[in-house]
Amino acid sequence: MRRVLLSICFFLALPSARADTYLVLPFFNLSKSANLNWIGESLAETLREALSSEGLITLDRDDCVEAYRRLAIRPYSLLTTASVVKIGEAVDAEQVVFGGFDLKPSPDASVKSRGSLQITARMLDLKHMKQGPELREVGALEDLAALQGHLAWQLLRYLKKDDAPSEAEFRERHPAVRVDAIENYVRGLLAANPDDEHRFFTQAARLDSHYSQPCFQLGRLLWKKKEYKWAADWFQKVAPADVHYHEANFFLGLCRYYTGDFAGAQTAFESVARIVPLNEVYNNLGASESRTNLRDALTNFRKALEGDESDPVYRFNVGYALWKQGDFEAAGEYFRVVLERNPDDEQASLLAARCASRTGSRPGDAHTEGLERLKTNYEESAYWQLKAVLQPHQQ
Repeated sequence: MRRVLLSICFFLALPSARADTYLVLPFFNLSKSANLNWIGESLAETLREALSSEGLITLDRDDCVEAYRRLAIRPYSLLTTASVVKIGEAVDAEQVVFGGFDLKPSPDASVKSRGSLQITARMLDLKHMKQGPELREVGALEDLAALQGHLAWQLLRYLKKDDAPSEAEFRERHPAVRVDAIENYVRGLLAANPDDEHRFFTQAARLDSHYSQPCFQLGRLLWKKKEYKWAADWFQKVAPADVHYHEANFFLGLCRYYTGDFAGAQTAFESVARIVPLNEVYNNLGASESRTNLRDALTNFRKALEGDESDPVYRFNVGYALWKQGDFEAAGEYFRVVLERNPDDEQASLLAARCASRTGSRPGDAHTEGLERLKTNYEESAYWQLKAVLQPHQQ
């Protein structure tokens, strides 16, 4: 696996080998109401998630926000082509999706509606400096989910040609959501503090029980507060079609681990490892198995270490698993390397001494039980980028 990673690094160093990266900008607000900015964010979020769900490498919202900040550009305002190019170059994107929207009074006064939404979308190919076709949608604001869903499908059909899903398949994977739920969700993304985020996301989830995205965000908020039981409840509600599904299961595994449900954690990490075999996933899977004394733990710890032999967490866990199995000589070598990196690592020092004295684990020994080390970083986007480079025809 280490040779594979070295090969990946080599390919990434070659510009011609890199898979295209897509940046979706907040759509320009052409109306006179700043209170409608959430619509531009919703359009961008929908297109971003649609592209990601179909295997295209898409930069996340934080990258876009940072680019606007660095370039001192006001979001949702009408941009020149030159500004679009600058933003794309600032985040190293090859393709930029952008557009605008306007909200007009409903042409039929007898129909109760918040207005008629007019949306246009374009794509700029920065590698060849050419624009794609203009895509348009017009309809009632109440039909926002259907409008932005159809827009996303049109964009996929243009980008992926015959590999794009049919419109029926796409709609089945991305069912329509109530417009008030969408508005609350996006306002949660735009909120300035965690309390407002929680309020908006909770309202979005309450308004539409099938709306998956706020469930993921609520799980993340509660995870950060170390409220693992409640976070797990929300992570379990994230739908398989959601672009955050595997990440939700990764954090679900962590939540279960921290609440003592090691078998449940193992199940969650196994589901992620089958699709996104990251080092951190194998490591945490091994930790869950180790807590229930499964011998497979060592295999998964070794998989993590093979992916990054310089990581002291992976090296410690391999040593710990070997020590628990009574292989003192091999375990001692791993702890020795860990201590070379960090002489103040008290747990590694204790276990190295146990290896030297050939003293094994004792049930109930609080000093040596449950020392498995977890990873809380999750780099799924990097994995898909690397896979797109090495296996471009499978995207």
